[in-house]
Amino acid sequence: MRRVFAQARKEITQILRDPLALTLALVLPLFLLMLMGTALSLTVSNLPMIVQDLDSSAASREYIDAFRASISFHVVAWPVEIAPQQALTSNAARAALIIPRGFGHHVARGQGANVQLLVDATDANTARLVQGYAAQISRAFVQSKSPGAAASQPVNADIRLWFNPGRISKQFYGPGIFVLGISMFPPLLAALAMAKEGQQKTILQVYVSSISVHEFLLGKIFAFMLIALGECCLSLGLLLTYFGLHFAGDPTPFIVASILYAFCVATFGTLVGSRIPNQAAAIQAVSLGGFVLSFLLSGLIFPVENIPPGLRWISNLVWARYYVEVVRDALLQGGGWPAMWNRVLVIGVIGGVFYLLAWRGMRRMQLKA
Repeated sequence: MRRVFAQARKEITQILRDPLALTLALVLPLFLLMLMGTALSLTVSNLPMIVQDLDSSAASREYIDAFRASISFHVVAWPVEIAPQQALTSNAARAALIIPRGFGHHVARGQGANVQLLVDATDANTARLVQGYAAQISRAFVQSKSPGAAASQPVNADIRLWFNPGRISKQFYGPGIFVLGISMFPPLLAALAMAKEGQQKTILQVYVSSISVHEFLLGKIFAFMLIALGECCLSLGLLLTYFGLHFAGDPTPFIVASILYAFCVATFGTLVGSRIPNQAAAIQAVSLGGFVLSFLLSGLIFPVENIPPGLRWISNLVWARYYVEVVRDALLQGGGWPAMWNRVLVIGVIGGVFYLLAWRGMRRMQLKA
């Protein structure tokens, strides 16, 4: 163990002497967490919408006021004589509500009153959200005018939102971006350090020394595990303060999974650096595994179930997927060990596989002359 700690101390000393590497390891992940956690959003607010009221009745004005009262829409002025399609093509609005003549008369008599909603669907996800919000506002308006309409329905759903009742996007994305930062920067530093050994041929000094491959690898991995855990603590502090999250249940699965995940990403970076003795190529490989796969196939942006079946099987091999589930459970749901033990186990298994592959690639160090 003395050689392992000596190797780890050497790596930590090199990082501390390089302000750029230290910034990359600790400060940049916090910036990424604040930027992406705030910029990404699942909701739509202040979406510009025009209204053409061809009825000009008290009921139509009340219906328009219901849209004005919503935080999702921002009603902008638009001349009645100009076609609403021009508002969409000119980007003056993303939706157009057209109220026909006779709307107030039909509402007063309890008859069906049809309105038209035109939605700019160039962004399909936003269009679906706008459609859903408009339908909710319309249902609320109908119930306010005809209280018995809701009671006449055969099934009425009483919906209660759990774990994130305010549907705050940053509380959903925050844990995912937290995992993304740990998946990117520690393995990148580990890969650069390991590839530098091969690129500058200093690895030959290791080959002729008395250190074993296990001691060499464990020293490297332990150093970057400390970097990953340091980043984890700083980013967690940001989640618990700026993002307003808290531990919903037993934190021990999160703690154990964090240690194993730090081992996993540090080992992944060491593996890449040992197999690719070129720093530029190592960066590309870590970017693929640490960023692209983690960003797209881990459930960070959208559920894994929504990934096309032809690609969904790849997500089973993405280590960030399991840690994202553990972090979200710890900070939102609180299922604890009964729900998360298998994810924690898979993280450890993947880290072990990475270590075995790295050892197999460098086991010639132990060959006797």
